[in-house]
Amino acid sequence: MESIDPAFFDDETVRAALAARDVGTVYRLLQRIGVTQRRIAALTGQSQSEVNEILRQGRQVLNVLVLERIADGLGVPRGWLGVGYGEGAPEASPGEEAEEIVKRRALITTVMVWSLDEQGTPYPDQPSVQLTLPTDDPLPSRLGMSDVQELRSFTRGLVNRARYYGGHAGAFGDAVRRHTRWLAVPAAEDVKTALALALAELHTEAGWACHDAGLDGRGHFMRALGLAGKAGDTYGVANVAWHAGWTLVRSGHPNDALKLFQLGQFRLRLFPPRLSPSATVPADDSSLPILTARLTRGCATAYAVMKGPNQADRCLVEARDGWEPPDAFEHGEGDLEAAGIALDLGRLDAAEEFATSALRSYGETHRVGRTMTQLLLAEVHVRDGEPQGLTLAHHAIEEMRTLRSAAARRERLIPLATALDARPGSDRRELARMARQVATTRV
Repeated sequence: MESIDPAFFDDETVRAALAARDVGTVYRLLQRIGVTQRRIAALTGQSQSEVNEILRQGRQVLNVLVLERIADGLGVPRGWLGVGYGEGAPEASPGEEAEEIVKRRALITTVMVWSLDEQGTPYPDQPSVQLTLPTDDPLPSRLGMSDVQELRSFTRGLVNRARYYGGHAGAFGDAVRRHTRWLAVPAAEDVKTALALALAELHTEAGWACHDAGLDGRGHFMRALGLAGKAGDTYGVANVAWHAGWTLVRSGHPNDALKLFQLGQFRLRLFPPRLSPSATVPADDSSLPILTARLTRGCATAYAVMKGPNQADRCLVEARDGWEPPDAFEHGEGDLEAAGIALDLGRLDAAEEFATSALRSYGETHRVGRTMTQLLLAEVHVRDGEPQGLTLAHHAIEEMRTLRSAAARRERLIPLATALDARPGSDRRELARMARQVATTRV
């Protein structure tokens, strides 16, 4: 079969759509030069009904194997579709793609080591974050539990600010460099253990903040695993597995994300957190059921992205069984994830119901989650052909301009733009253009 003219891919709009994994827009642009749905299906190894869903219903393509097949069928490097390397890079050499795969597998392997062995020994060649520690900050002469509690409170404060504004990778990085020096300060053994667990939490949040800012946070995750794993901290290891899984679940690697979520679950089941003064979380603390539910919802999301409705439904039921979220944020997070799962599975009514509930829970306190929900709700209305979707879309796009979350922009603005493009009208095309512009703006 005749291949696509290579000149087609020189167009800036086409290259931008490929970089954003916006397959629907790529297919629409192909149609404008006379390529039929049947020919697209034949080139990419999809059925014509799959191509039609992507074009008409705005269905995202997130499965890495399908993306690879599309890239190969269209005759473009896989790196142009963001397959096998870090997000945002315009092109990747075979060596860079291989390095990315190695890093991802190293992270999964490290989580596996610490999840299946109460105090496992990581492989010596596994990468970790390299720290340039400050030398001019005065150190305490001796550490006590009050110092560790101060560090935990500081971390919580950073987390709350990140929930409101997004990003904050720089602030977390500064905190990591400053407080890592405390490991050299004299302290009692129980204080040293508590400090290791507090630093593991800080590194975990720093890794997430890097991902949220569009950076690679895996080095922080690796260091957190070492600190928590050596201390036998079950909660800390499982918490890294959950955070790391969420960096992969909607970035083309849902199967790898599922492995991480399941490893976190295994760790909690194999080695229940001990009730001790130095533990990250006591056995009766609300944080443990929160993490358990998060890991199970993560599995549900991974299954939904991979189009496994039965498994996704089973995990959602399990996540809710006998547990009530303790606060408004967890209510909002649970409903937003359920809305995303419903949208992935094409259940628009359920997605709208969950998203509306999430908005009520988030209120005005958690802007990142609230704006993500508004974008999802706008996509539901647009895909359903409702005029209200345009108003919701415009408002949510403008809200996203004020946030620092690159991950939120990538995960929700591109799908919204794809849904807008699938509907007729110049106003929809203009909103789609705005959404892509904001999605690709550096924060």
